[in-house]
Amino acid sequence: MSKQILVITGSPRQKGNSDMLADAFIKGAIASGHRVEKFVSAAHQINGCLGCNGCWSKGSPCVQKDDFNKELAPMLEIADVLVFCLPLYAYSFPTQIKAPLDRLFPYGKEDWMRPLKVKETAMIVCGADNEADAFNAVVESYRHLIGFFEWKNLGEVIVMNVNDKGDVLNTDGLKRAEAAGAKI
Repeated sequence: MSKQILVITGSPRQKGNSDMLADAFIKGAIASGHRVEKFVSAAHQINGCLGCNGCWSKGSPCVQKDDFNKELAPMLEIADVLVFCLPLYAYSFPTQIKAPLDRLFPYGKEDWMRPLKVKETAMIVCGADNEADAFNAVVESYRHLIGFFEWKNLGEVIVMNVNDKGDVLNTDGLKRAEAAGAKI
């Protein structure tokens, strides 16, 4: 059965390692018959959550006038699967993906207008570190987030030892990302 997949990238560096990983995932998912959209968060203005609880008060998910309501929310609302693809920054999410994650708040309460139809999610993360422990915090944060939304975890692809643009080409990361997309 074909699924609508939304891949949200979180790197400020265009055509970098995590962007190549996202494209490999997309290639695998499309080859398996899925529909895929890619949202490059660094190319959009998405502010952090204000914590104002004004969600849905003006007919849209957030009171802020940025690209979340105009661009990302419509994509989120049709997605069956969310995939987060990012570089590891300071052992966590980079700002470019953290802001969209925080802005999921309007969809997190049962009594609000539109819960997301997302049922499954995956994460692809790469970083310069060469020890798996360096990725523990971002993986745990991701797992807590998806636990809150009760989404099924389709897994994490962790690619170590990538720092400079193109380093991912010297790993098996692209192959693993494509395989993850193909098995959705």
